[in-house]
This record gives sequence, C-alpha cells and structure tokens, in this order.
Amino acid sequence: MPNYRPPEALTGTPGKVTLARGTLLYRVHGSHRAAADFNTKAAHCLYGGGRFDATDHECYGYLYTGLSAAAAVCETLLRSLPFDPLGGPRLLQRAAVRGRRLSTLRLTADVCVLPLMSARDLAAVHQDTWLVHTEAQDYPFTRHWAHWIRRHTQPWAQGLVWSSKREPADRTLLLFGDRCPAGTLRPEDEGVVDFDTTDGQDWLNSVLLPYHVQLAP
Repeated sequence: MPNYRPPEALTGTPGKVTLARGTLLYRVHGSHRAAADFNTKAAHCLYGGGRFDATDHECYGYLYTGLSAAAAVCETLLRSLPFDPLGGPRLLQRAAVRGRRLSTLRLTADVCVLPLMSARDLAAVHQDTWLVHTEAQDYPFTRHWAHWIRRHTQPWAQGLVWSSKREPADRTLLLFGDRCPAGTLRPEDEGVVDFDTTDGQDWLNSVLLPYHVQLAP
C-alpha cells in the first residue's frame, strides 16, 4: 500500500537488464502519433495518467511497449475489463480501439533498463508487487515512486521493465526519452496493424480470443 514515502537515499542495489540491439518491441498507440515518438504530455500529479508517466514535477518523454504484441494489447486495452458472470466473452468497446494501431519497433542499440520483476528486484528499490500490480486509483503514488527511482538511477537507467499485470507471462517496458539517443527505436514497416481497418480488427480479435475477449458488435 502507498502508506509511506520513498526514503531519502537508495540503499539497495538495483538490478540491470540489457535489451540487446535488434530486440523487437510492440506498441499500441494513437495513429496521430508516430510509432517511435515519445509522449511528452505530463500527467496530472493526482488525476488520470499512467503508472509511470511524467508529471510537471518530473519531466521526461516516455514510451510504453510490450516485449510481445499480446503484452502490448493486454496492457493497453484490457484494463479493468470485467468477466461476464454468465460466462460470455468480455466485450471490448470499439471506441477503445478507434484511432489506434499496433506498431513494431526495433532497438538499434543496446538499452539498459532497471528490472521490477522479482521480489528481489523490487526490494532493491524499497518496494513490493504493489508498485507494478496496483490499479489506476494508486497511479499518483506509483508515478511518485517511479520518479524517485529514476532520479536515483541516473544516468544509466534508460527505462523500467516489469511483468505485465494483464499478461504475467510477458514483459512491459517503459523507456525514458531523455536517456535514449535519437534513433534508438526504428519502426518496422511490416509490423503495423491499424485497428480502424477490417483486417486490423480481425487480427485484434485473434489476439483477444485466448483472453476470452472480443470486439463488441
């Protein structure tokens, strides 16, 4: 629970994970944004926003991706989507995917990130699974913790990686724009799925099916 503030100093030794050049990353994003563009919009310190977004108190470009297409889809589209008590498929409203697409990005250089996957990883930054599993009502607190971790791991931590809450077998990644040199992410032209097209919606339904989810009629 967010019942305490981060300590003054980082007394643990955070882990380091290197994502090798050539690694593919998958991003679900608005089609108005280029695939490799970092989000520079600061979240409100108290309302809305994502788990580890920048705010006016800690400014940086940020970009969320998954290490698989399924992780990117689940993390972006399946938040708080309840199961049908009668056993029917969970319905994803079409408004949730309108104007969105999946893009594939390739790392052009090695990237060093801080892992938040094991209990040991989390303890090294004075945290537990709350940091990566809590829901949106606690995001103001998780953002505060992310800013503290970021400040105490400069300049080497180029991002954070953790087990996806909605697909625990996969990994979710946040990259810091000011610590990733220009050109670190290269869009793959063949790896784009536009959710506003029939083919894109068919692809999305095929990914959603194992999660007992389908696009609403």
